[in-house]
Order: sequence, then C-alpha cells, then structure tokens
Amino acid sequence: MNDTVVTVVGNVATGVEFRESATGGVARFRFAVSARRWDRQKETWADGPTSFYTVCAWRTLGANLAASVSVGEPLVVHGRLRVREEEREGQRRTFVDIDALAVGHDMTRGTSAFRRVARATPSLTERHGVATQGQEAVPRAARAESAGQARQVQGQLPVPGADPGGREEPVGVGAGAGM
Repeated sequence: MNDTVVTVVGNVATGVEFRESATGGVARFRFAVSARRWDRQKETWADGPTSFYTVCAWRTLGANLAASVSVGEPLVVHGRLRVREEEREGQRRTFVDIDALAVGHDMTRGTSAFRRVARATPSLTERHGVATQGQEAVPRAARAESAGQARQVQGQLPVPGADPGGREEPVGVGAGAGM
C-alpha cells in the first residue's frame, strides 16, 4: 500500500479528546494550518487560507498527546494523510485526516520541556523472558534494572544560560562549546 506521508506545521484548534479502546486508546483533535506569505506591497507577512485536519494518534502517542497538548499550541505533525467522503444532511462532504506517526511542539515558536514516561506494561513487540541455551529466562525490564541500565528522567530540563547555582552563563559558553 502506498501511503501519502505529510508533515504539517500549525496550531491545535480544539481540545484533545482521548478515548480508551480495545487497541490501547486514541487521541483526536482538530489542527489548523495557515500558509503565510510575504506581501511585497505591504512589506508584512499575511495569513493565507486556513486548512483544518482531524489528527488521530493511537496508543502511547495518543496518551502522551492528551497529557501534553492544549488549544492554541503550535505543533509539527507527521503522519499518513487520509481523505474520506461522507454524506451528511444530504450533502457530500470531504474530510481530511492525519494518522499521526510523530507529533512535537514547534520549537521555532517557543520552548518545551520533555519528560520521559515510565512504561507500566511492556509493549506488544517486546519479547518476554527469552532465554538462550544455558540461561535462565528473565524479562527484559528486570535485566535492565539489575544491570543498572534503567533510568528515569525527573524534573525539568535546565534553561540555557541559567546555572542552578545562581551563576549565569551565556548560551554556547562552557563545556562542549564550539565542538
């Protein structure tokens, strides 16, 4: 199957609705995308027509979206484009949906702090208790913890240029600058 994959930049137009389902949950919201053009006569940026998409995100992406996104926030949405036609009130209507593969805040318009989510249950693709000859079957999560490889990021990320000890340092100065 040849899917049309798109990446669109715009703003969240409606609240994110999250519903649990037999397949793990789905989040839906409307997404507004306006083309911006430079008006040479007025020497300013002008908004073009706005296109609206219904964005669907499944399973973990949907749950994380519902916990992270609010109306009006700028996002970058990457996913499969779906065009469908329905008849409503005697009229044939066309709807454009995006099945999201990845979603993130548009960092050209502001800042964001990433928080890793600890998984409560293993994913469907994770192998459980696989043992090779002469080894005991131990779940992958238990192996990672016992090896000291499990980690969880807590709190917020530091703000560039700010030192937690009270000193201010210009962005780009310090360890790793110029590398």
